[in-house]
Amino acid sequence: MMKKQRNKAWPPAVQKKLAAVELARRDFAFFCYLFAPDFYRPERTYLKELCCILQSFYEGKESVLLVNLPPRFGKSRTLSLFCAWLLGQNPAYKMISGSYNETLSASFAKMVRNRIGERKLTEEQLIYADIFPQTRLAKGDAAAHFWRLSGQHATFLATSPTGTATGFGCDFLLVDDLIKNAWEANHKQTLQNHWDWFCNTMLSRLEEGGKTIFLMTRWATDDLCGQMLRHCQKQALPYLHFTLPAQKEDGSMLCKEILSAQSWRQKKALLAPEIFAANYQQQPVNRTGSLYEQFLTYDTLPPCQEVRVYADLADSGRDWFCAICFGVCQKEAYVLDILYTQEPMEKTEALFAAMLHRYGVAWARLEANFAGTAFARNVRRILEEQYGGCFCRVQPFHQSRNKEARLFTHAYWCQQHIYFPVDWQQKYDGFARALWEYRKDGKNEHDDAPDALTGVAEMMTQGQIRGFNRYELGL
Repeated sequence: MMKKQRNKAWPPAVQKKLAAVELARRDFAFFCYLFAPDFYRPERTYLKELCCILQSFYEGKESVLLVNLPPRFGKSRTLSLFCAWLLGQNPAYKMISGSYNETLSASFAKMVRNRIGERKLTEEQLIYADIFPQTRLAKGDAAAHFWRLSGQHATFLATSPTGTATGFGCDFLLVDDLIKNAWEANHKQTLQNHWDWFCNTMLSRLEEGGKTIFLMTRWATDDLCGQMLRHCQKQALPYLHFTLPAQKEDGSMLCKEILSAQSWRQKKALLAPEIFAANYQQQPVNRTGSLYEQFLTYDTLPPCQEVRVYADLADSGRDWFCAICFGVCQKEAYVLDILYTQEPMEKTEALFAAMLHRYGVAWARLEANFAGTAFARNVRRILEEQYGGCFCRVQPFHQSRNKEARLFTHAYWCQQHIYFPVDWQQKYDGFARALWEYRKDGKNEHDDAPDALTGVAEMMTQGQIRGFNRYELGL
């Protein structure tokens, strides 16, 4: 009669290894941490969020995922690990990656290939083959831009808008940063070429039920990601969108080890405002079709005969309060300060009164259709109580003229006779973005900034410019 054998427990080190292997198979975030613990540290919560979004996309019903993060925050690294993890889930998957040139795309494909094919350096080291032993590279067929797994006809193809994908289908289509510089971002035909390449070439490679991932730093409203977002919304296609700015709304940094607040400010000071807003804050600005093309600037302020302010009060919670303080010199307007805010009225009144006092404003016009009189009364009271007297003519009025006609009529004058401080786009970035984004075709969500700028022109010209609308101007 045979004796019943007792089950012996695995040693703790072996148990720990087996648990790590099993968790890495199931959880993509842990898979990343296992292979790069110094980068995927627990305190970098945005990376955990990114990993969870990718796994959720894989397991969900959405067909499109759009990921927008600033440069150098681990987008491509995480996507390469995700591709390796997916091939561990199913070695039969086929993938195509597209980047702005063949070299970059092949480099991405090589990262995925090298992860799968890595070898042990020590016996204790965990490698990809320990987690997914059934996923192996085919021998003698592992070029950087095109390779396959053992038992498969084809697995991974790297291409670009100038490359080819003929004869290759895929389950996952990966688009990784197609735009390489600011020139391309501002070149309308290049952006359209990217969209045509995706629609006319790449989509035909996607198998039924396949999924597409866009991994991009934003550059412009009409970049590939922007056009895909609009397409999904218009066609009611199921999609996921994951986007994070380098500096969050509360002023904290997304990851100060990758980009500190000081470095963020340095880049903001050096880069063109629209490029900085798109690259680092994921807020693309499209100047194509903008009402304004350029503005004059000054380094040294000339002597001014008088200081004035034009203010457009916020009529609703979604509007912006915009006040432009400017000096008058030889029939030209020199901007001294700008107040552009969505703060509640009681705070705005105090800020506006402080502006009037600080610059010794002689005349302030307040455009308001509802609360203008009360706002002016409160501002006068603050000046009396806190600054020893109201020496400014504060004039609220109701604007009855057609807004579109006003803006189009005075746009040229604004660009020829209003001077901004040389660093105005960095100093007043929200205001600047609102000006550049205001379009000729009338598709505008906000008009507070151009409305206030037009008010400056009206105060300077005193009705000497005849009104036109955009149809009369051929726009």
